Amino acid sequence: MSLWLQERRRRRRFSERATTVFEALVIALVIRSFLFQPFNIPSGSMEPTLLIGDYLFASKFSYGFSRYSLPFSPPLFSGRVLASPPNRGDILIFRHGRDDFIKRVIGLPGDRIQLIGGVIFINGTPVERHRIADFVGRDPCRPTPAGAPLVRVVRWRESLPNGVSYDTLQCSSGVNFPDETGVYTVPGDHFFMMGDNRENSDDSRFPDVGYVPFENLIARAQLIFFSIGDGKSAWEVWSWPLSARWDRLFTLVR
Repeated sequence: MSLWLQERRRRRRFSERATTVFEALVIALVIRSFLFQPFNIPSGSMEPTLLIGDYLFASKFSYGFSRYSLPFSPPLFSGRVLASPPNRGDILIFRHGRDDFIKRVIGLPGDRIQLIGGVIFINGTPVERHRIADFVGRDPCRPTPAGAPLVRVVRWRESLPNGVSYDTLQCSSGVNFPDETGVYTVPGDHFFMMGDNRENSDDSRFPDVGYVPFENLIARAQLIFFSIGDGKSAWEVWSWPLSARWDRLFTLVR
């Protein structure tokens, strides 16, 4: 076989491999931008619903698409395409500054939201809640090192007007901000977000977050596909047998 023919075949193989890699990257980009994107939970603001070390898939198509749906958020257009507003109680990811936050939708455009004694009032009506068994685990109220003693925290079961129910944590007595607030009136095309870990969540109650524009919504949290505790990372495969939370795998996010 001539050297010319060998070189031609070598270039053809390289071209085929490069094409395969390029096609795989395009498919991954399309899936990430328009279908599903993985996220991990770095903080305890959504405990007990979502734990530090949870890894989840979020659907990008649930609310339509904005510039924040795309990698690096290029300013190609404003507003949303194929827009569909979220429902009260949805857990979603949104862009805040350079960071992505994950919270629960509490207030819709035009709603009046207030907290009195830790109870949410929506348009003057208190959200139904009742006390359930205390949360027992890693301290959700403040940063703690791995291996710290377990704590017990008050837990409530809340039910929104549309029937969505979920658990929340109450770290404090509920007599000061952010459990006692003025009235927030949600502007048009904005949403009022809160974390389920009420005293350990930077959310719409605070001016630095405020009302979240519809354009800033990225995706709706759907499914936990992996979870690991004890301060471990998913790439630490050797720690999986003892630290992975196997009972949380493939749990729907509600």
